[in-house]
Amino acid sequence: MNPDKELVIQTNKLTKYYGKARGIIDVDLSIQKGEIFGFLGPNGAGKSTTIRTILDLIRPTSGSALVNGMDPVKEGAKVRRSVGYLPSDFGTYKSMTAKAYLHTLLAMMDYKGENRIDELSNRMDLDLTRKIKEFSRGNRQKVGVVSAFMHNPKLAILDEPTTGLDPLMQQEFYKIVLEEKAKGNTVFLSSHILAEVETICDRVGIIRRGKVIMVEKMSTFKKKTGKLLNVEFDGKVDPKIFMDLEGVSQVKEGEGNVLIMTVTSHIDEVIKELAKHTVVDLTYDEVSLEDLFLKFYGRENITVKINNGKGVEA
Repeated sequence: MNPDKELVIQTNKLTKYYGKARGIIDVDLSIQKGEIFGFLGPNGAGKSTTIRTILDLIRPTSGSALVNGMDPVKEGAKVRRSVGYLPSDFGTYKSMTAKAYLHTLLAMMDYKGENRIDELSNRMDLDLTRKIKEFSRGNRQKVGVVSAFMHNPKLAILDEPTTGLDPLMQQEFYKIVLEEKAKGNTVFLSSHILAEVETICDRVGIIRRGKVIMVEKMSTFKKKTGKLLNVEFDGKVDPKIFMDLEGVSQVKEGEGNVLIMTVTSHIDEVIKELAKHTVVDLTYDEVSLEDLFLKFYGRENITVKINNGKGVEA
């Protein structure tokens, strides 16, 4: 694989099997310098396996990867020192204080530059003097967030980074990530929290059963999938009238005399048809990432988190 200076992560048909069990299959990703990339999928889809493989924490069955221009299989230690990494199963030395633990990590990385431990800890409301064993799940996660950014990495790889954080700390985390982007740094963020990806990511990749099924700019992604038109009429209207229009991908009947349709293009044709009827009320909204996610996954008994923070069975 030829390295591209504008790409900080490149994978080519990256595949990992655990014996006969599927991990990931033919994963092709190209993560650009200075972007926030969201890697989206429910638990078990292959997000963590992808991350662990590109960091050489586990070896691929086949395929290849480059991280910061380096081959993880040949230069795994250098790759890991060059990134900020927060694993989904973040573990610590619980008998140490947060400050001692973070400084120990810096020493293990042989990092001699100016660190940001105090600044980030203040922003995340993290008490560095307390022993980690005294922390709640959320406070331990704060330690992980600080550890990922404390050495000013050009690339941060974060696996489910807001797990356990309260809403205020989630918002502060988003600010930190956006500031990294403003500096020209790159963040690869795996998540199953849809609102998180929608809020901060430039591009999104969706992984399903170990295979990447879609990579798209967030803005283009939404345009392709259309908007939701919710129309209340003064009487019953046949949904088929709108289903036959070009640019209308789906029409559902709501309560009373309501039709809910997804419009991807040719909105003028829809408006002309609406004018033939008496419209009582009308709303026109973006399709939520929740709807897009379920479109790609179907109804597979997965649980995803949506904007209100509650689980939804899909």
